[in-house]
Amino acid sequence: MNRYTKRTFILEIFVIFLAIIFLIPFYFVIINSVKSFSEILLDAAAWPKEFLFTNFIKVWEIINFPRAFWNSLIITVLSNIGIVVISSMAAWKLVRTRSKLSSFLFIFFVAAMVIPFQSVMIPLMKLGGILGLVNSIPGIIIMYFGFGVPLSLFLFHGFVKTVPVEIEESARIDGCSHFGVFWRIVFPLLKPITVTVIILNTLWIWNDYLLPLLVLTDAELRTIPLATSSFFAQYTKQWDMGLAALVLGVAPIIVFFLFLQKHIIKGIASGSIK
Repeated sequence: MNRYTKRTFILEIFVIFLAIIFLIPFYFVIINSVKSFSEILLDAAAWPKEFLFTNFIKVWEIINFPRAFWNSLIITVLSNIGIVVISSMAAWKLVRTRSKLSSFLFIFFVAAMVIPFQSVMIPLMKLGGILGLVNSIPGIIIMYFGFGVPLSLFLFHGFVKTVPVEIEESARIDGCSHFGVFWRIVFPLLKPITVTVIILNTLWIWNDYLLPLLVLTDAELRTIPLATSSFFAQYTKQWDMGLAALVLGVAPIIVFFLFLQKHIIKGIASGSIK
């Protein structure tokens, strides 16, 4: 039986202190989202004298939040589906095909992760304009495929190696097709890493600002980060409206994380056992 030692107590205090530090920004955002603009400028750290929940109602109408939320949701969900399907199948094929070409392609994908977005930004927009991908939700989803596949493939590649080849051989002997082996046998075993990939890509795509800013020029296609940025202009910053918009934008991600928390823990445990 483990004893509760002084060292454990100190470690718990340190972890609690660290958690409080990480939660301080959330405190400022939430508290100031229900204050008036003048009260925020007076003392941003103080408890609000009056809770102005009307800030959220105004933001909802000003930025057309349901539309921005729908755009972000469609882009995030469809991008995740495409990235998971492409990267998982590609990783499985690269692992199971032992050749110099497979090794080269894997290195090629890994190398793509270190290329900064700013270096390909201008060529990407020129190519996107030629192919008709600019100012289009399908267009930005295709771009997210390109930027999201390298890291996801790298993660899937390492996990596929833990899947025994004998299981696939048994399925083929039983008459399972090539695609059937992957979708019925291999892909279900990739659930832990699939959840991890979805979480990482969701956090990235949902909060991404630069790529939607470049691609989505129409106001009707704005995502939540783009809509929220309208409150922070060069000369005027509407902190009361902007912070309320940030709370509305962050809330779905927090709910998403809490919903998948159980699967995250299972994924970590499964990975450690493998």
